[in-house]
Amino acid sequence: MFSKGSKSSKDAQRGVPSIISADAKLIGDIVSEGEVQIDGQVAGDIQCHTLVVGESGAITGACVAEVTRIHGAITGSVTSRSVYLAKTARMIGDITHESLAIEPGALMQGHCGRIEDDETVATPAAKPVEVPASSPPAPLALADKRDKETPEMKEAV
Repeated sequence: MFSKGSKSSKDAQRGVPSIISADAKLIGDIVSEGEVQIDGQVAGDIQCHTLVVGESGAITGACVAEVTRIHGAITGSVTSRSVYLAKTARMIGDITHESLAIEPGALMQGHCGRIEDDETVATPAAKPVEVPASSPPAPLALADKRDKETPEMKEAV
C-alpha cells in the first residue's frame, strides 16, 4: 500500500509544491522545476512545471508552465501546454496554449493562440535562468518590480 518504489523519479525530484500563502506578497520572479501554488500576491514572472493560482491568488507578470490552473487572477501572459480557467478566474492578457478549457463565468480579456507543433514550452529544466554578474543589490532589484503592483496589492500593504 505504501511502497517506496511506487513514485517515478520525476515525481520524487519535484517534491512538495512551493506555496505562496494568502497573507504573503512577493515582489520578484519565481523559478521551480515542480509545482507552484499561489494563494497570495506575486508581482513578477513565474516559470515552473505546474502552476496553480488559488481563488485568493493574484499574479502580475508572465507565467510559463507545462500545466496552468487558474482560480484567481493573472494580469500578464500565460504560456502553457494545458490551461484551465475556473469560473472564479480573472485572466487579463494573452494565453499561448496547446489545450485550453474555460468554465462559464470566468473572465478572459486577451488573445488566445495555440502552440505550434515545433514550439516547446520553456520550463526551468529546458531553459535555465541566468543572473547577470552586474546585477544590482537585492533592495534595488526589488524596487524595480514595484511598478508591477496592482491597486489590490497596494491596498494590502
